[in-house]
Amino acid sequence: MTKLLQKPKALQSGDLVQIVAPASNLKADYLARGVAELTALGFRVKYDPAILDKDRYTAGSDERRARELMDAFTDPEVKAVWAARGGYGVMRLLPMLDENVVGQHPKIFIGYSDLTALQLYLYNRFGWITFHGPMAAKDLAGGDAHYDQITLLNALTKAEPMGEIVATGTEVLHHRGTVSGRLLGGCFSLLTAMMGTPDELDTSDAVLFLEDTGTRPYQLDRMLQQLKLAGKFASVRAIVFGEMSNCVQHVEQGYTLQEVLRDLTAELRVPVLFGLRSGHSERGNLTLPLGVMATLDSQRGRLTIDEAAVR
Repeated sequence: MTKLLQKPKALQSGDLVQIVAPASNLKADYLARGVAELTALGFRVKYDPAILDKDRYTAGSDERRARELMDAFTDPEVKAVWAARGGYGVMRLLPMLDENVVGQHPKIFIGYSDLTALQLYLYNRFGWITFHGPMAAKDLAGGDAHYDQITLLNALTKAEPMGEIVATGTEVLHHRGTVSGRLLGGCFSLLTAMMGTPDELDTSDAVLFLEDTGTRPYQLDRMLQQLKLAGKFASVRAIVFGEMSNCVQHVEQGYTLQEVLRDLTAELRVPVLFGLRSGHSERGNLTLPLGVMATLDSQRGRLTIDEAAVR
């Protein structure tokens, strides 16, 4: 499906970013460290004074979190909306957002994990390019070892293609040449959870990025079967798996996750890469622009971003 894309304006030094918490609650010291890191990167930072609220397992009530998002997207001074952390709660907010208003204010949105639900909403309804990358009160709070500063700044501040993503620890599961497509995807659990909703992912001609954490191999198998039965692999160009941290049954399971995923994707006959550190990775979290054209070279095991993500 051809979609009219909306690219946000490039972030510049001194621009104002707003940290939002649409999902689980967060700790004040993590928030403070994330603010300090964003400031060190050259940006001004604001957040809702009630961002530290708690309502069971979310960062305050649904009403607070939905209002926070609406305020951040519509504030003309805010140039980027930056997720504090993931967890759970974003899906509950989607019916509460004013679609007609949000769509008029394209801007940078960055996050991963539970934020995949909001990224699907923004892409499906408005064609927004969003960013699968480090979150303020998690990765940024851990300092520069926990995220990749080069891909972050290249993605958000430069109106040019990022080019080849330099990554260590990747492994080619299936060599099928070089293919190009639109880079789409996110947290595997959320992609399947959004199936059957108005914002489920259209994977046509996609380089499909799938990542997760703490999900057992049989659960990943089940999610892959769900996507397969739903026809989501019918025209996929390539698959890129994340690092998939802690996705084991137990330490003596007798097989690797790579072996499982290699077997499950063999019949698709597309290039498959494993181990790209974006999202749930403890170190070197890469920033990936979702919605732009990308190329996977399975001979070299390299992903290249072919299109600028900002304007």
